Amino acid sequence: MSAVKPPAMPFTAINTKQALILILSTLTLLTLIYISSNSLGSTYSYPSPTITTTTTIPTASSSTLKEDAEFSDVYHTPDVFRLNYAEMLKRFKVYIYPDGDPKTFYQTPRKLTGKYASEGYFFQNIRESRFRTEDPDEAHLFFIPISCHKMRGKGTSYENMTIIVQNYVDGLISKYPYWNRTLGADHFFVTCHDVGVRATEGLPLLVKNSIRAVCSPSYDVGFIPHKDIALPQILQPFALPRGGNDIENRTTLGFWAGHRNSRIRVILARTWENDTELDISNNRINRATGHLVYQKRFYRTKFCICPGGSQVNSARIADSIHYGCIPVILSNYYDLPFNDILDWSKFSVILKEKDVYDLKQILKDISNEQFVTLHNNLVQVQKHFQWNTPPIPYDAFHMVMYDLWLRHSVIKY
Repeated sequence: MSAVKPPAMPFTAINTKQALILILSTLTLLTLIYISSNSLGSTYSYPSPTITTTTTIPTASSSTLKEDAEFSDVYHTPDVFRLNYAEMLKRFKVYIYPDGDPKTFYQTPRKLTGKYASEGYFFQNIRESRFRTEDPDEAHLFFIPISCHKMRGKGTSYENMTIIVQNYVDGLISKYPYWNRTLGADHFFVTCHDVGVRATEGLPLLVKNSIRAVCSPSYDVGFIPHKDIALPQILQPFALPRGGNDIENRTTLGFWAGHRNSRIRVILARTWENDTELDISNNRINRATGHLVYQKRFYRTKFCICPGGSQVNSARIADSIHYGCIPVILSNYYDLPFNDILDWSKFSVILKEKDVYDLKQILKDISNEQFVTLHNNLVQVQKHFQWNTPPIPYDAFHMVMYDLWLRHSVIKY
């Protein structure tokens, strides 16, 4: 008996319907892909030229800190700097010891001018800043408010200053428990020029263990790189407005004028004072020659020579940056301010003292394209070498605080 076959199902109709659906779906998908590709192409086919030189990192805080918008390679690690800076603003706390004679310690000069201006601005700003805490248990660092400016201004001798500072710090050590947790490694003090350095020589533990923010980062006076901080020496207020974006006005190759109070300055003056392309004076410019003649020369010069004086530091570096003149650092050793944040090779020329004899040729070998890049980068960092009260984002005060924030992270107790 033969098997009975089941009736055939209408597969033809079903397959046709499914095929139409599949074709319509495919066409729809292709259309969406085409539209999306055109949309993306219109957005990304022609990137902004700044993308090749600038790293932009959007975060939630971008709307509140507009200065954050762009970070170029003038920073060693621009993304790390941006993120760590934001973290510092949120978390960093400093406890200021309240003890001490207000006429000697914990004071702000009446006028924030002269070679001690950086010290005075820091003292004033830290007291009124968001970083200060009244609770020592939440502090990351402890500020020892030693200001040698007032003592020196009153005619106190170096010997007496040393005794005053030693007695004051010994008193803090005996009265509070915080120093003994780290032998002072989480403590810091701020002093400009060489006065404060000499006044602390009687306290070896203070010099060896604590963080010193000083304007004289000379290795031969106990400065310890990566522990201590090079405080920028800035003679504020500046006599004239900020320079920059004025390359066409800079027709002089190099400029220096000042006292011959160091070996390198003597050599610089003797070698180049009669040169026709380098404007080198073997003394300070006499005010009788005209109003602000010294400052105006910064505006007309491409490269401003910055040799060390009686100390390795020089306020001429900050002057050069402010007036838009590329600083030429002429020193065998100098822990430059914010050196672990800023790449100084991107906005300055760094030479050894032996290079002074080839100075003109070295500067002439810098192409116009290289000079333009250095100048543009210099304009970017000008805000870091300006003191303000109250302070503003990324100014000298915040950069010093950021350096302290970096130092605190390696202190464990």
